[in-house]
Amino acid sequence: MTESVASPCIKVCRLDADGQWCTGCGRSLSEIAGWADAEDGERRAIISRAQHRLDTNGSAVER
Repeated sequence: MTESVASPCIKVCRLDADGQWCTGCGRSLSEIAGWADAEDGERRAIISRAQHRLDTNGSAVER
């Protein structure tokens, strides 16, 4: 089965200092856990929130 909205995972899984979100992809732990069951609209919303986190807080990897 093919995902219609691809996961933003970049295979660099590191949590922020508070342990709340991944500094590789920007998703929260609950967003990562719920990804497989999320509809496309929710996946797009997750990606948007994740990108905002990365833009606001920075990333552990060079983009």
